[in-house]
Amino acid sequence: MATYELPELPYDYDALEPTIDERIMELHHDKHHQGYVDGANAALEKLENMRESGDFGDVKAVKRDLSFNLSGHVNHTVFWENMSPDGGGEPGGELADAIESDFGSFDGFKDDFAAAAKGVEGSGWGLLVHDPVADQLMVIQAENHNNRAVQGSTPLLVLDVWEHAYYLQYENDRGEYVDNFWDVVDWDDVAERYDQAGGQM
Repeated sequence: MATYELPELPYDYDALEPTIDERIMELHHDKHHQGYVDGANAALEKLENMRESGDFGDVKAVKRDLSFNLSGHVNHTVFWENMSPDGGGEPGGELADAIESDFGSFDGFKDDFAAAAKGVEGSGWGLLVHDPVADQLMVIQAENHNNRAVQGSTPLLVLDVWEHAYYLQYENDRGEYVDNFWDVVDWDDVAERYDQAGGQM
């Protein structure tokens, strides 16, 4: 059975300071993300055992666990790669054109994304995704890791607004954390994801 593994961070734990401090990155990556990987693998093992035994009595709970943990793994994997110590600024090329077309301006997009991230009820994510049906960019919210997600959409830029992502540094000021996120966004990574998703003007 194939299993999931925790990816290495593409930079040192302290590389995103002062936006995100070293201790947060260490705990977030090594403990929280690892927990979602372990949870997804445990759910896969339970499902394999169900198929072998023919007993699917607990399938609803296990499928829920898989959705939650695997979505957490996917979102975090994108999150680490979306950031860079050399990040910030604005995107260029086709991604910039698509943002202009779909949001009216880069500032309009930033306002939409920030409002979504700041406004998530409880724990969750702000996400810029590509919707392949309309071939357009959308900003969405995800509660927890998976609720309210748009089926079939591809995450391009994600921001974790679970308290474990910022509380040690920003305490209860999620807004400041979201505002500072723009300083570490790796627009080259976002643009590459946009190209891979098939987005085009």
